[in-house]
Amino acid sequence: MKKNSYKELLREHHPEAIEKRLKLPAKSQNISDAVLGGIDGCVTTFAVVSSAVGAGLPSAVALIMGFANLLADGFSMAISSYESIRAEIEFVEEIRRTEEEHIDKIPDGEREEIRQIFQKKGFEGETLEEIINTICQDRHLWIETMLTEEHGVQKSTSNPWKSAITTFVAFLFVGAMPLIPFLIPVLEMQQQFSLSTGLAGIMFFSIGAIKGLVFAKPAFVSGLRTLFTGGTAAGLAFLTGYILRNAFGSI
Repeated sequence: MKKNSYKELLREHHPEAIEKRLKLPAKSQNISDAVLGGIDGCVTTFAVVSSAVGAGLPSAVALIMGFANLLADGFSMAISSYESIRAEIEFVEEIRRTEEEHIDKIPDGEREEIRQIFQKKGFEGETLEEIINTICQDRHLWIETMLTEEHGVQKSTSNPWKSAITTFVAFLFVGAMPLIPFLIPVLEMQQQFSLSTGLAGIMFFSIGAIKGLVFAKPAFVSGLRTLFTGGTAAGLAFLTGYILRNAFGSI
């Protein structure tokens, strides 16, 4: 996340700027979906390629298996992302319905919960009573306060469709990179694998570096960390294929 200068911070915290910003709906971010989809896509396809090369399989087999896994796993991840967010939304709605029911049936008990919540924050006396009366006079505010303070529910959630599409696109785009060299038939298997390794490394490092820039972290360190994670996964896949090849023989 970009760090603003002192002048920009002052301008953003002017009363009119604050009022305007608070009227806007909470923004949802999908950078985590893109990062997760990209990393998993590259790990998935390069792990398939590595295991195929380690097992001594033809490049055509690595290509077929890679694209099959790319589409199947990408779709699976997108659906999982969608269902996860839908489940979160439904969970929040269920809590909201429960709180509405409790306010209707036992308003004094719900009022006491508000009291104890703000007592723990250090409010007391007339100030505490004024807070309680203000919140409990507004049913919507009362419910939203209970959701946030009692259940720790965030007000904003991601759009499930947007999250699923972002995950799927990132998975396909980044995951396809290690497969590109295997589409060049004039290259030898080891040349294809070397190029695939280089592309996968570039993808891993780039994703980590971009993530670092977005969240104002050291881009190079973040890139190396992601490169190490992806490289370890691919190395395990290659080693598995190699061991199985020696144990059972190549196909």
